[in-house]
Amino acid sequence: MKERIPALIAMLLLVTLVAGTWLAAEYAQRAIPIDPPRRITHEPDSWARNFVMVRTDEKGVAINRLEGSYMQHYPDDDSYEITQAKAVGQQPDAPITIGTSDTAIMDQNGERIVMKGNAHVHRQASPERSAMEVSSDQLTLLPDEDVVFTDLPALVVNGNSTMNGKGMRYDNKTRQLQVFSATDVKISGQDTPPRSSTNAGTTEEQP
Repeated sequence: MKERIPALIAMLLLVTLVAGTWLAAEYAQRAIPIDPPRRITHEPDSWARNFVMVRTDEKGVAINRLEGSYMQHYPDDDSYEITQAKAVGQQPDAPITIGTSDTAIMDQNGERIVMKGNAHVHRQASPERSAMEVSSDQLTLLPDEDVVFTDLPALVVNGNSTMNGKGMRYDNKTRQLQVFSATDVKISGQDTPPRSSTNAGTTEEQP
């Protein structure tokens, strides 16, 4: 029996040590405050001044350019808010378009740019066509599709012709222009006359 006493004492000490260690770990875990999961809010996590962002096609050719005086990135929806925005579209075999606005939001992985405040898009002239200007409080650009549209009142100046209406869509690839709910349309004889569709208030520029 005397020979077993040291073994029993050692076993008791080992059990006491394990139990003490477990209790100490539990106490430390409860005593140290653990930060709650971070709330994802619409707050910027990065910014830049006088930035330029260029997108290229699979051949490395620049097709879109976005720049501004100030940019903020929001991680909750992976969007960019730009001040004094300028968006340039230079798709192959299509006229160059230049969009400007007081502010702009780019989201959807760069597939959409919403231009707000004095929004304006200029399509450069070509030997076949006059320059075209689109103005509205808000214009939405789809850079990959080379499309601009709005549901708000817009003024379209196409050469010497003007079209006022609520809602418009212009496809720069097909050169098709639609002005919806037109309230004032003045077509100059110097310009190619637009073709009226079956929908009242809609005009389309011929490609």
